[in-house]
Amino acid sequence: MTTLIHQRVRAAHNGENPTAICKMSSGWAVIGDQQFIPGYCLLLADPVVPDLNALTGAARAQFLQDMTIIGDALLEVTDSYRINYGILGNTDPALHAHIFPRYLSEPDGPRAIPVYMGYSAEERNSRPFDLARDRNLMQKIAAAVQSRL
Repeated sequence: MTTLIHQRVRAAHNGENPTAICKMSSGWAVIGDQQFIPGYCLLLADPVVPDLNALTGAARAQFLQDMTIIGDALLEVTDSYRINYGILGNTDPALHAHIFPRYLSEPDGPRAIPVYMGYSAEERNSRPFDLARDRNLMQKIAAAVQSRL
């Protein structure tokens, strides 16, 4: 089965994924297609596997470590105060982690609950990725990630 995750990983390998931030040991750090929460990132497993349970031992630990390295980088380069992590795989059965910086500037209601429960679909789609706008943040994230590898 080819999913969007498979396509994005292939594009990253070919230098054709504009959302790619950097290659990590377990996969690709990418910025989210929607930036309604500035700095929203994902970690796409490479090679693509169906889910976290398909990884064993060191590979599983590496994916989780890389996920938190992205979170550490976001804490460093944004004014976020915490990071939310999510591994769902309900739409695309290909391992990927969602990494959301959370900000004190968010409204109280949405800030207190998971992003996908706190914001409407309209709000979540209100700020699409824009390479010209987001490039500087992507470069900062990449530098912060690389300093931790």
